[in-house]
This record gives sequence, structure tokens and C-alpha cells, in this order.
Amino acid sequence: MRCSVCQVPVAEGKSVQQTVDQLHKKLEQLGGVKQGSFFVDCETYHTTGNASGQPSKLLYVMHNSETPLSCLALYEGGPYLTADANFDVLMVKLKSHFQNAKGHKVESRGARYRYCDFLVKLGTVTMSSSARGISVEVEYCACVVPGDCWNLMKEFMQSFLGSNAPEIPSVFTSKPEGLFAPADCMDTMSQYLELFSKVRKQQVLPGSSVR
Repeated sequence: MRCSVCQVPVAEGKSVQQTVDQLHKKLEQLGGVKQGSFFVDCETYHTTGNASGQPSKLLYVMHNSETPLSCLALYEGGPYLTADANFDVLMVKLKSHFQNAKGHKVESRGARYRYCDFLVKLGTVTMSSSARGISVEVEYCACVVPGDCWNLMKEFMQSFLGSNAPEIPSVFTSKPEGLFAPADCMDTMSQYLELFSKVRKQQVLPGSSVR
């Protein structure tokens, strides 16, 4: 799986939902077929009882509807681990060490589209029941090596995102092997984490309540 995750700006004079609807229409005009829905979410925990006086680190626990039986835990600055769905129960039992940062949960929910070998997920990013932005995930299912398919992916993304099509994600260029290392689910989730971190710092968009 080779994925690119990016944030798309809200169209001028439009709401988040109206911009999402425009993207739906563009994909359907291209020939994209809607195939169900998806979600990705992220809970934030901070360490407690730090006796060393060092700043507390953050732990991010993420879920993806594409992998319903597992979750991903990313410790700030590394490392990370993949665990089964019961990891959430474990975090409750570890509350003396990790405190849930209330009000910091971010999630992206929306529709999945299939177009030839591409899988596209258009999501509304929400935090505290307010729409904070739009996420677009594009996966080229026929290839796992970014360097072999990035030009094709970018051309496809430009067909419905125009000038908002992203450059190649830094998660791939920063690898020792460069663009020719096989991609995995961690690459995708780290891109969502980066997007969610930006969203947390944004102001609430006007007319952004989620019904």
C-alpha cells in the first residue's frame, strides 16, 4: 500500500461540508465509485507522576477502520507499536501513568471511493464536535514502493485537487532507503498524526458544528 494523506483547504466562501460535497462530485465525474465509509481517530495521553522534572511526553493511540482488530500507539519521539483492540482497556488500567487529554480527540470520517487501482478517502476532520478541516487519503493499491508510482499518484490527485495536490510526504523522503523502501500502515498513520496535530492548533472554522 502506498498512501498519501493531506489536508485540503476549505474553498473560499464555502463551508467544510460544501467543500467536501464538491470533492465528492469531482471524484464521481472522474468515474469514482463510492465503496462504504471510513474513519481514523486519535486519542492523546500525557505521562503523569514524572519525578525527574522532565516535560511529560505524549502518547497517541490511533484507530483505523481499515484495520478494525488493531490499533497503533505512537510515543512522542518514538517508538511505536501495533496492538490489538484491547489496548484501549489497558490504557484505562494505566491511568496512574497515562492521563487522557480530555477534549483532544481528533477524528476524520467520510466516504471511500474506488477508481481503477486508486482508493480515495475524503474525510471531515472534527474535534470537540466541530469540523476543523478536510483530509484526503489516496492509496495506489497496485504498488508498495513510493518511488515507483509517485508521479502517477500526483497526476491523479491533481485531477480532482488541482493546485492543492500535495508534494511527496516527508515520511517517505526521510527514510534511509529514500523513496524505494516499501510503505506500510505506520507511514499512513504518521501522516494522519501530523495532520491532526496541525488541526489541534487551528481556530474553529465558522459554521463548523457537526450535526
